[in-house]
Amino acid sequence: MSMDENTSLETLRDVLVNASGKTPLADRFRALFYLKSIGTEFKETPERARTAIKYIAEAFGDSSELLKHEVAYCLGQTHNLESAPILRDVLADKHQQCMVRHEAAEALGALGDKDSLEILSRYFQDPQEMVEIKQTCELAIERIKWENSNLSKEEILQKSLYESVDPAPPLPLDKSTDKVENLQRILNDTNEPLFQRYRAMFRLRDLGTDEACLALASGFSDDSALFKHEIAYIFGQMCNPVTVPSLVDVVQRQNEAPMVRHEAAEALGSIATSDTLPVLKALLKDNDEVVRDSAVVALDMWEYENSGEIEYAKV
Repeated sequence: MSMDENTSLETLRDVLVNASGKTPLADRFRALFYLKSIGTEFKETPERARTAIKYIAEAFGDSSELLKHEVAYCLGQTHNLESAPILRDVLADKHQQCMVRHEAAEALGALGDKDSLEILSRYFQDPQEMVEIKQTCELAIERIKWENSNLSKEEILQKSLYESVDPAPPLPLDKSTDKVENLQRILNDTNEPLFQRYRAMFRLRDLGTDEACLALASGFSDDSALFKHEIAYIFGQMCNPVTVPSLVDVVQRQNEAPMVRHEAAEALGSIATSDTLPVLKALLKDNDEVVRDSAVVALDMWEYENSGEIEYAKV
């Protein structure tokens, strides 16, 4: 369906939650991105933004793990603290899939919500919790502490080309963080704190060179699914064709975690070179539902990138 700035919030909600039962997944994602944009406008139109956040949250009742994970991510990117109680409930809901709960924890970090430190600490310290949840909570705690520290005001960071609020800020500018080999060493050193390794990851992203991309790709040999999925996400932001071989390798690993393969698929859709198309089409028949759904979304992105449209979901 056609969606633009005149589409009502109620129509967007109906598309997002698939009220008709016939809405393609790609259209549901586009409706989500529209609602996210409205949710960020809480200073200009507070009631409209509040309604958008409420409608986005309704999608957590869906069966699609991929959609719900994107819903959590979008709420974290709104800067709107109306999202925080919703995300805390999702993190605490053991009936939700790991990928959804992890994204809820990461979103709380992105919001910089100090009131969420208690629940994040609880799940970080829970010995029975899944490692992906524990690691995400660790990062979110450190992100919130950094955001509310003097360090965040004193450090000089490179202005990023990307608008996303990331799980960690990049390492600050100095002579050592200009060198890819130094950053790659930190990236792959499992003795370093996870937050520090992520900071090296985002510094490499912001350097943006082919050499930096190849250094990031070395992280795909890490044991942590969370770590690898973030690298794949970053490659989707960078859209550098030099990353395609490593992404294809990752997405075709049948023993790789779905959260990693799904991000690799979406990254290939964003890069949208001719050699990524057959890979994505093959994923439509993958054994894993999250990967299959990601291929649908990635193919929609591939078509958009090759269509000449100005924006994927313009508002």
